[in-house]
Amino acid sequence: MDGTILVADDDRTIRTVLTQALTRAGCKVHATSSLTTLMRWVGEGIGDVVISDVAMPDGNGLEMLPKIALDRPDLPVIVISAQNTIMTAIKAAEAEAFDYLPKPFDLPDLMKRTAIALERRGRPAKPAPRKRPPPGDLPLIGRSAPMQALYRQVAGAVNAAEPLLIMGESGTGKTLLARSLHHLSERSEGPLVVVGPDDLTAERAAALVRSPQATVLIEALGDLPLAVQGILVRMMDAGGAPGPRFIATALGPLDAQLEAGTLRRDLYYRISAMQLHLPPLRARPEDIALLADHFLARLDPAPGLEDPALEALRHCAWPGNVRQLENTINALAAQAQGGVITADQVTQTLGRQAPQAAIGRAEPLSDAVARHIQRYFDLHEHILPPAGLYQRILREVEAPLIDIALSETGGNQAKCAALLGINRNTLRKKILELDIEVTRRRKLM
Repeated sequence: MDGTILVADDDRTIRTVLTQALTRAGCKVHATSSLTTLMRWVGEGIGDVVISDVAMPDGNGLEMLPKIALDRPDLPVIVISAQNTIMTAIKAAEAEAFDYLPKPFDLPDLMKRTAIALERRGRPAKPAPRKRPPPGDLPLIGRSAPMQALYRQVAGAVNAAEPLLIMGESGTGKTLLARSLHHLSERSEGPLVVVGPDDLTAERAAALVRSPQATVLIEALGDLPLAVQGILVRMMDAGGAPGPRFIATALGPLDAQLEAGTLRRDLYYRISAMQLHLPPLRARPEDIALLADHFLARLDPAPGLEDPALEALRHCAWPGNVRQLENTINALAAQAQGGVITADQVTQTLGRQAPQAAIGRAEPLSDAVARHIQRYFDLHEHILPPAGLYQRILREVEAPLIDIALSETGGNQAKCAALLGINRNTLRKKILELDIEVTRRRKLM
């Protein structure tokens, strides 16, 4: 990399790490803990890229973006923030930040984004979007990798016109996210129309088509009667541009409904142009402390939470996800003795749940694969990965599957083929293709 980077962060460790990494990469670095100093450098024409924190001792980094865009429209600004909410990501996007990364960030990822910003320096920024009153804080918060990926996707989807499908388990916040997308978007002055199984008629659909500022929220897409699905297909085809935006929610992958014919494929293909996947709470236990603090802060008076109680919460399965955690926190707070929630209370309330470590094995493979693939794409955010992705992903799944199956069957290829449901010739071919070592042994049980 070649260029001058302005780093503004009140954390000395972050300034030191970024200065060392960027200097090793060939950049010149000016680092400061003051927004005032940063803005002076910008005004003097110093710097090719800015990396700035949001919460600084002398101001808010996001509030400086419009002035930077006015004074230096060709200067890319990468926002980093420990305020890990979807609102922060959306505000950064609205202020035309070049990029946004929640803390803790991945240093190689930030270096890659800085390199891209250096390559694109000199290009004028887009016109600033129209201002809207900021909504209240959202409970979709977290520092985990799945939530960080979601923040960036939401920031890109909020003002898109394409239909959107939001998928996730019960209690993850699908409807909340859909409503928030409407209220945060440029359509916020238009109506948000919720469509359920029994409340969409042809007449109502015709009226909505003529509402270009509307957002049509289709709840439980997989449960809609076929007659309603047909109306939606005709409605989407007749919408034209500008027309309403369609957002649908679903409990999870809709393969079974498509296969059974209870979900029209033409509707699915129209509504799933863009997709957001809300991670289950079990996939991000590191966010439980943030969520618990958020729910407790809503209460008056707000009880304290003992560290052992928090650890007990972190090790629960949470099949009802964030909604169940909120209800549990409220129940625990109502029973708190002396203004403190104890580990014994948590154990008594949730004692029958399986611990988090035990239910990790029950996590759907598709969830883990989806996180892996999404992470891969996130690391190539501004460019597509190299061609041939389909075969690379299949190979990564095939190799450990066959290797572990062979190990579990003691290297007996006949048993392994039967276990996998493939014939022995196919198994032998895969073993050679994937260069898997086969050791015949007795399986110890």
